[in-house]
Amino acid sequence: MQLKILFKALFVLFFLTNSSIAKFDIKAPRVILQDYLSGKILFEKNADHSIYPASMTKIMTSIIAFDLLKSDELNLNDEFIISENAWRLSKSGYSSMFIMVGDEVSVEDLLRGIIVVSGNDACVALAEGIAGSEEEFAIMMTEKAKEIGMTNTNFSNSSGINDPNNYSTVRDIMIMSNYLIKNYPDYYNYFAEKKFTWDRTGGDPITQGNRNPLLYKNIGADGVKTGYLAVEKYSLASSIYKNNRRLIAVGSGFKTKNSRSKESSKLLIWGLTNFDTIKVAKKNENFEKLNVWMGKNDTVKVSTNKDIYITIPKAKKKHIKAIIEYEGPILAPIIKNQKLAKLKIYFKDEIHSEHDLYSSETIKRENIISRIFTSLNYLVWGDV
Repeated sequence: MQLKILFKALFVLFFLTNSSIAKFDIKAPRVILQDYLSGKILFEKNADHSIYPASMTKIMTSIIAFDLLKSDELNLNDEFIISENAWRLSKSGYSSMFIMVGDEVSVEDLLRGIIVVSGNDACVALAEGIAGSEEEFAIMMTEKAKEIGMTNTNFSNSSGINDPNNYSTVRDIMIMSNYLIKNYPDYYNYFAEKKFTWDRTGGDPITQGNRNPLLYKNIGADGVKTGYLAVEKYSLASSIYKNNRRLIAVGSGFKTKNSRSKESSKLLIWGLTNFDTIKVAKKNENFEKLNVWMGKNDTVKVSTNKDIYITIPKAKKKHIKAIIEYEGPILAPIIKNQKLAKLKIYFKDEIHSEHDLYSSETIKRENIISRIFTSLNYLVWGDV
């Protein structure tokens, strides 16, 4: 018997019918905006067109280091000796941390030099220290990109400086930024730092500010990374966290620094203003009980193995309903984490999304005498 349970909560779905939303645009040729919690794309334009990611490349450079820190193959206090190859990128005209040949610089200082001040020299030093050469490090970067679902990206260097073989898309940069925030929330705090002081060898300390202009606006921005190449113009991967919501935006091809700042702010604020994010279920949080047959308990608690959110435009209200579907009552025994049902979210008669539900507990089978009694009771009364 297939049972359907109307989930206790009703959610409100809004459709993109408001003309002011429909006409919204951003002054950049390639743009994407994502709701972080639900994964919903709220706006996109030419999101899969190839771009040169410039210094947004440094997000992946940081991720490789974070992976190694997580696996204890690297330590923030480890020090790398600066090569002449890395030092050459400290010259005027490049974004630099201003490291010197022969310096022994900690991984943490190099990461801050990369993330906060966008130092190309720090990128090469970190790449050489981890992989032996920047070329080998770039292979690690590209492999990681494929692993996390960046399907249109190739990295040929660690900094994003001019190279036609260093390419990506704004969608892939969004995927990379999402991965960074989700997997490394503690290290992600580096991206919100507004300045970094490098206590360099043989000279006075150098303090430089973060190049992300949104950090200096009161909109809740906490990352991610700017970029500039003459061929690509200005780019920015950005994120905002406000009212328990996070949005991630990536734009490339802004004509000026001012346009990059203004239009990226406009995109993020538009997303906050015109959409809401609703929690449907939290990972491993019990929210319903299903009927059990011949078990020591009459019901079993179920939950999802992931957080479930819905992002909804603030325009025209319509009701949606959440229904649990399963073949029941469920015959015991039931083991913990056994897939038992589906949570289906509908708008009118059309399915919006569906998600597997798992048992939150183990339910043992009744003993033989209890099973006989239960079966007789069912035959006589039809009571399960």
